[in-house]
Amino acid sequence: MDTRKQVTVVGISGSLRNGSYTTLATAEALRGAEQEGAHTHLINLSEYDLKFCNGGDDEPTGDVLKLQKLVGAAQGIILGTPEYHGSYSGVLKNALDLMGFKEFEGKMVGLLGVSGGMMGGLNAMNELRSVGRTLHAWVIPGQVAIPNASAIFDKSGNVIDKKMNVSLIKLGQQVASFSKLHLVSRDRAFLKAWEEAPLNPGGD
Repeated sequence: MDTRKQVTVVGISGSLRNGSYTTLATAEALRGAEQEGAHTHLINLSEYDLKFCNGGDDEPTGDVLKLQKLVGAAQGIILGTPEYHGSYSGVLKNALDLMGFKEFEGKMVGLLGVSGGMMGGLNAMNELRSVGRTLHAWVIPGQVAIPNASAIFDKSGNVIDKKMNVSLIKLGQQVASFSKLHLVSRDRAFLKAWEEAPLNPGGD
């Protein structure tokens, strides 16, 4: 089985804040995907002018179309979100609502959550896991919860917590490796790797 075929992994940061810890963490996870040979692209929603989803069937244009094309062309997706009021961010919700099965069905999805408190975005990631299942995506077993985010990054945006850095890199690696396996094979190799994946590396 040849797993050398290059895949594309996109990371979507659900934060609009300048110097966002969520964006920094998503970028770090993408570096892990690159280590597995993936082509990567960071989607920073603060750079997109997205209309509010109205549930209609309007033909997508502008940045909505750009977002749909970027995610639609990827084999793996990393969703990063801050946790606001026990859920994922509104800007990420709107971006997801502007997409659908065409962008997510059958694809690998990795999750990371960021919070200023102790929960590390766990509630937000639980909700995103449900969204992924609804869109028929494969949400990988591992996820990264980042609590007390200001203590994880230095002023230059580098991850200074070594354990968290390893977790973010592994998240990206898993999304990329599962994407490759799923792309080239539908047999036991994919299922075996899936079943043996750690549930939450770095979460103990």
